[in-house]
Amino acid sequence: MEATASHNNSDAELWPGLPLESWQDTYATLHMWLQVVGKIRLKLSPPVNHWWHCALYVSPRGLTTSAMPYGKQLVEIEFDFINHQLHFSTSDGLKQSLALAPKTVADFYHEVMQTLRSIHLEVDIYTKPQEVPNPIPFESDTVHASYDPESAHKLWRILASIQPVFEEFRGRFLGKSSPVNFYWGSLDIAVTRFSGRPAPARPGIITSEAYSHECISAGFWPGAGYTGPAFYSYTAPAPPGLENQQASPGFYSAQLSEFLLPYDDLRRADSPKDALLQFLQSSYEAGANLANWDRKALER
Repeated sequence: MEATASHNNSDAELWPGLPLESWQDTYATLHMWLQVVGKIRLKLSPPVNHWWHCALYVSPRGLTTSAMPYGKQLVEIEFDFINHQLHFSTSDGLKQSLALAPKTVADFYHEVMQTLRSIHLEVDIYTKPQEVPNPIPFESDTVHASYDPESAHKLWRILASIQPVFEEFRGRFLGKSSPVNFYWGSLDIAVTRFSGRPAPARPGIITSEAYSHECISAGFWPGAGYTGPAFYSYTAPAPPGLENQQASPGFYSAQLSEFLLPYDDLRRADSPKDALLQFLQSSYEAGANLANWDRKALER
C-alpha cells in the first residue's frame, strides 16, 4: 500500500530536528549503503570535472543516481525514504525493489549486486569505502546493520528543504557552478561556485580534481565534520584575512577554517529559508571580496 504523505508545510515539518546522537548507528549504516550505490553511479557515468559524475541527487522520494548509461539503455537507482525501498529501473521497462530495513552492509551489498544481475546489469565496483576512518570492504562489513525509518525520512525531509534554497542561490550566479550535489563520500549536500581562475595544485586524487580551480562551496552535513548537523561555507584557496570576516547568521570556525551555521540555530529562525539564503550570500561575499573575484561579471 502506498504511504500517505503529510501535507503539513510548517517549518517544524520542513526542518525537523535530527540530532546526531539520536541516529548515530543508522547514520553509519546508511552512509555505507549510499556509498555502494554511489560507486555504481561512479562506475557507469562518464567522467565530469570535479567528480560531479559520482554525485547523487535529491528526489521527490529520497536520493537518486539519476539516469545512468549502460550499453544502449539507461538505469536509475533510487532510495525511497517514504516507503523505505531501494528502486531499480531501466529504460527497457525492468523494475526491481529491495526493502530498506535493518541489515548488514554486507547483506545490502550482496542484495544490490544480485538485483542488478536480475535486470541484466553486470557492474563491478571498488568495495572499499571512501572518506571514512577504518574502512571495511562492503562484502565484509557485518558491523553496521542499523536502519531507523523515521530518521532516514527526516534526513530526506531536511535535504528536500535545502535543495530548492541551494538552487535559488545557484541561480544568482552567472559563472560556472556545480549542480546541487549530494556527495556519498563525505555525506553532504553542496553547491559550488567558481571564479574561473585555476588554483594552485593540490596532492591527492580526489582533492587535486575537486579543487583544480578557485571555488567557494557551501553545503550541509547531517552529522560528521562538526559536533552536530550544520551548514558550512569555505573558500578554496582561502584568502588571507577570511577568518576576520563575518557571516550572518553563523560564525567562522578557526578549527575547520570554514563558516558554520548550526542546523538547530537555523530551525529557530523566524524564516529558516531566508536565514539560509543570508548565510550563503554573506559567506560567499566574504570570500569573493577578499579573493578579488570579478563579481560584476559573475553575478546576476
